[in-house]
Amino acid sequence: MDSATQFVLGACVGAAALGPRIGPRKAAIIGGLLGTVPDLDVFFPYDGPVDSFVEHRGPTHSLIIQALATPIFGEVILRIFRTSRSLEAPLSRWRVYAAVYLCFATHALLDAMTVYGTQLLWPLWKEPFGVGSVFIIDPVYTLPLLVLTLWAFCLGRWREKFRKGLIAAFALSTGYLVWTAGAQQIALARAAAAVGTPVPGDRYLATPVPFNSLFWKVVLLRGDDYTNLYVPLLGDEADIFAYRHYRNGEALRCAGQVPDLRRIADFSDGFVRLERDGEAVRIADLRMGLTPDYVFRFEVARITPDGIVPVGAERLSPVRDIARDLDWLYAGIGGQGTLRVSESGDRVALPLEGARPPIDLGC
Repeated sequence: MDSATQFVLGACVGAAALGPRIGPRKAAIIGGLLGTVPDLDVFFPYDGPVDSFVEHRGPTHSLIIQALATPIFGEVILRIFRTSRSLEAPLSRWRVYAAVYLCFATHALLDAMTVYGTQLLWPLWKEPFGVGSVFIIDPVYTLPLLVLTLWAFCLGRWREKFRKGLIAAFALSTGYLVWTAGAQQIALARAAAAVGTPVPGDRYLATPVPFNSLFWKVVLLRGDDYTNLYVPLLGDEADIFAYRHYRNGEALRCAGQVPDLRRIADFSDGFVRLERDGEAVRIADLRMGLTPDYVFRFEVARITPDGIVPVGAERLSPVRDIARDLDWLYAGIGGQGTLRVSESGDRVALPLEGARPPIDLGC
C-alpha cells in the first residue's frame, strides 16, 4: 500500500497498544514511524532495476525478520520512556514489544493484500504472497484510519471515546478488506462465465481498477494472448467489455539467454507481455497498470544477427493519461460498462473464441 496508508495504520495500531500508557499523540507518532520502517528497503543499493523490482518487499517485510528486529526497536522505546514522568500507567516490556511487532506485521500483511507480492516468510520461503484484492491506493480503506490518526494527534490523554473510535475504525477497515476478497471472487466468476467454454491452460487474475473495489480488471492468459475483461460489479454481463492482446509468452524460451526475462516472469507468475520494438526486446508486468500503461516495464535485450543479446536492464517510464480514463472509470464504478479508448482497437466479442498463433520475436 501507499506510504500514507501504512503510516496511519501504524499510528492506529500504536495508539491502541501504547495509547493508554503514554498517551494517544505520542503513541500514534511512534506507531506511524514504525509502520513505515519496512518500506525503507527502497533505499537499499540494489544492483539494478530488475533487482529492485523483484527484491522489494523482501526481508524487511518478512514476519520472521520483523520478529527478530522487534527487541531492538522495543528497547529503544523503553529507554526513551524509562524516566518519563508523563506516563499514564506503567509501561511493560511485553506491551512495547507487542506494539512494535504489530506495527511491523500489519504493514506486511496489508501489503500482501495487493497484487505486487510480499515475501512474508523470507528466508524460509521466498515465494511472494499477493492476494491482489486491494489497489495500492484505496481511500475507502484509508479514511477511517486517517480520521483516528488525526484525532490521536489532537489528544494529550487517553479517552474512552477514542478507544471506541479505534475499535470502529479497525472494524471498518478490516471489514473492507474482507469485502474486497469476496468481490474479487465475484469478479473472477463473472468474467469466467462471460468468456464461455474454458480452454485447457486458461489462467485468470483479478485486481481492482484504481481507487475502488466495485470495478475490476480480470486478466485471462490463453495461449499466446492475454485478454483484459473489465467487470463492473454493479452492472450485468452486457457491461463486461473484453480486449484481446498478444503477450508473446512463447518467446519466454529466450529466457535461457536473458536471465532477466525469467526473473521478471517468475516474479509476476507468468502474467507478463513481451514486446519487440525494432531491435529492442521489452517485458511488462500485466498485473499492475492498465494496457498499454504498464507500471513495471523493462528493456532487457536486443535482437542482433547473432540472436538475442542481453543488455543492461532499463526500467521504462509509463506514459499515463489519467484524464483519458476518468469517464470510463466513473462509469465502471457506477455499474455501466463503456468502451475504453486506449484499447478500443482490440475489443473482442464475448463469449471468447480460441487463442491466436504466437508471434516470433526472433529468439
